Amino acid sequence: MGRAILPAAGFSAGSSRERSSRAWSLAIFGRRGAGTSACRDGTPAIAPGVARLWCATRVSTFYMLHPLPGRYTNICVPDTPAIAVHDLRKLYAGKAAVDGLDLVVPRGCFFGFLGPNGAGKSTTIRMLTGLIPPSSGSIELLGLRLPEHELEIKRRIGLVPDESLLFDRLTGAEFLEFVGRMYGLARPMAIERAQSLLDLFELREKRKLIAEYSKGMRKRLAMAASLIHHPDLFLMDEPFEGVDAVGARLMKDILLDQVRRGATIFLTSHVLEVVERLCDRVAIIDNGKIVREGSMDELRGGTGSLEDVFVRVVGAGHEFHELEWLR
Repeated sequence: MGRAILPAAGFSAGSSRERSSRAWSLAIFGRRGAGTSACRDGTPAIAPGVARLWCATRVSTFYMLHPLPGRYTNICVPDTPAIAVHDLRKLYAGKAAVDGLDLVVPRGCFFGFLGPNGAGKSTTIRMLTGLIPPSSGSIELLGLRLPEHELEIKRRIGLVPDESLLFDRLTGAEFLEFVGRMYGLARPMAIERAQSLLDLFELREKRKLIAEYSKGMRKRLAMAASLIHHPDLFLMDEPFEGVDAVGARLMKDILLDQVRRGATIFLTSHVLEVVERLCDRVAIIDNGKIVREGSMDELRGGTGSLEDVFVRVVGAGHEFHELEWLR
């Protein structure tokens, strides 16, 4: 029997907030269409605050919390890349958002995935998380193929999406406990880790609802949620957007520490100075295709900056035309 999670005040079916919440949960739980279930007595099974959440518990969530014998066990495939995609495509109305992507990210790598707006970065991450299916091609994460090992993969990745897909009617502590429980942590451990992460990310106002958080605080909370289950692979879409210099420095230090302990980070960002400082390898995507890939030294060629390379590769045809009235 699954877990009962009651609707939150302020969440109407089909509201933008509820749709965002559903989308975020799919990155952990599974695809649309799985069944729902509730406790017989209607009482919450996690925590009073979390119980106010919403009514989208799925059968796949239940299996994640309580694996059946022989199913969704911890599969380890050593000596394989963290990410391996081949001929990956995603079409919308016949137009390719991602067009024949081939990409290999070694384990233990801090990998930067760059491109102009609309190049296909977020679409690629959504396919890697299983949020949207590819039109064609193959995806393997940590040696496991999507979608055959979808739940096991999702248990071992941490996600920071580009959108702020958080539950506004919860406090930060309630949200982190919820995420920890959904990843299978026992409640005492989920609570303990939630408090440690709130302290680490300086989000100590325990009674403050997420709705009252600034954009930077929401990004820090999203990163905390990505860490709570100690994943092997992080997928991060613009994690530093809206974060102040102090918060960004803290987040960078945490990510570098995760790489030192063997984790892999797949990062998209428009702040090229950050990518240049953090990443070992970089791929540049434009119009859905990889147009340049290599180590930082290989891309820069010993001279110039990453920004120079990026502009040369994807912005060579863009010229500045002075406006008469701005003189």
